[in-house]
Amino acid sequence: MDTIEYLVIGAGVVGLAVAAKLAECGKEVLVVEAEDAIGTQTSARNSEVIHAGIYYPENSLKAALCMPGRDALYKYCNERGVPYKQCGKLIVAPSSANIDDLNAILVTGEKNGVSDLEYLSREATTERAPALNVSAAIWSPTTGIIDSHQLMLALLGDVENNGGMLALRSKVINVIPGNDGFGNDGYIVTVENDGQTIIFARSIVNCAGLGATAVANNIQGLPLSTIPSVTYAKGSYFSYAAPVPFDCLIYPMPAPGGLGIHLTLDQAGQARFGPDVEWVNDVDYSVDPNMAGKFTKAISSYWPEIDASKLQASYSGIRIKTFAYGNDFHDFIISGPKQHGLIGLVNLFGIESPGLTSCLAIADYVARTLEEASG
Repeated sequence: MDTIEYLVIGAGVVGLAVAAKLAECGKEVLVVEAEDAIGTQTSARNSEVIHAGIYYPENSLKAALCMPGRDALYKYCNERGVPYKQCGKLIVAPSSANIDDLNAILVTGEKNGVSDLEYLSREATTERAPALNVSAAIWSPTTGIIDSHQLMLALLGDVENNGGMLALRSKVINVIPGNDGFGNDGYIVTVENDGQTIIFARSIVNCAGLGATAVANNIQGLPLSTIPSVTYAKGSYFSYAAPVPFDCLIYPMPAPGGLGIHLTLDQAGQARFGPDVEWVNDVDYSVDPNMAGKFTKAISSYWPEIDASKLQASYSGIRIKTFAYGNDFHDFIISGPKQHGLIGLVNLFGIESPGLTSCLAIADYVARTLEEASG
C-alpha cells in the first residue's frame, strides 16, 4: 500500500485550505479529488462574496468561524496577491413592512461582534445609492468580493510548496479502519482512478462537499447517527449586460434557504444577480432563461429602474443543507472523534455559505480537532 499521514478528500476551497494548514504544520498530506480539476462544484459556483458575519445565530459554527475567517482571508489575499475588493454591502428593506426584520439582522450582527454596521434611513440610503428605492438599509463596510479561483490556486501552491500532493480524477469508494502492518493505526482507503489504488492514511479529513455524505456512508464503522440528512438548494444567477449604478453589493431581506436575489459584482465591476432558491434532488447546473421574469420582479423591489432585457441566464450552483438539528437554520457540521468515536477522522458536512469566507478558520478548527484527539 501507498502510505500517507493525512488524506484530505476534496479539492474545493475548504479542502485546499485544510490541506495547506496541515502541510504548513509539517504534515505529509495528499489531497484526492474526484473531478478533473480543483474547485469545480460549490467553490466555483457561488457569489464570491467575503461575508462580514452578520446573519448567523449566536453560538453557531457559522457565527464562530465567519468573522475570524474573514479577517484571515483579507490578510491572506494581501500576502499572496489574490485579487479582492472590500466594496461593502447594503442590506435593504424594500418597504416599511421589512423594518423590523432589518433591525433583527442588525442585532444579530452586533451579537456576533460585527461592530462596524451602520443603520441608514431612507434618505441616507438614497444618498449612498441614489438608484435604490427602499425604506432603510444596513451598511456593512467589511463585506467584499474575491476571485475564488485565484484563491484556490494560491492555496494549492501552499500545499505543494510544503510537500503536499494533489491527485485528480481520484474518487474514494471505501474506507476501512485498520493498520499498516507495522503497528500504526489508521484507515485503508480504496481510491478509484484509472484502476484502483489502495492507500493507508493515518488520518482522514472528509471535505468532499456535495459528496461528503456519500463518502461518510462508505466509511466502515462510522455510526450512521453522525451522518446528517441533507438536501440540495439550487441557486441560479443572471448576469446584467449593462453597467449598473452601484459600487457595492445590494442584498434584500433573506429568503428561506438563502439571502435573497442580491446584486454582486465581479472583479471587473460586472453585475450579476442571484441566487434564487430551488429545492432539488439531483445536481443539475442548467439555468432556465424563463426565470428572468421572477428575477426582474425580485430585483425591482429595490431597484425599480432595472432593464429586464439586459438580464441573461448565466450559471447556477448547488448549496448543500444539513438537517441535523431539526430547525430551519442550516449550520456547518464538523464531526470529529468526540462525535463519532473514530480517531483521526474528521467529516465536514453542509459547508455552504459562508464556507468560502470561513475556509481558513475552518482549516484551523479542523487542525485543532485532530490535534486534540491525538493528544
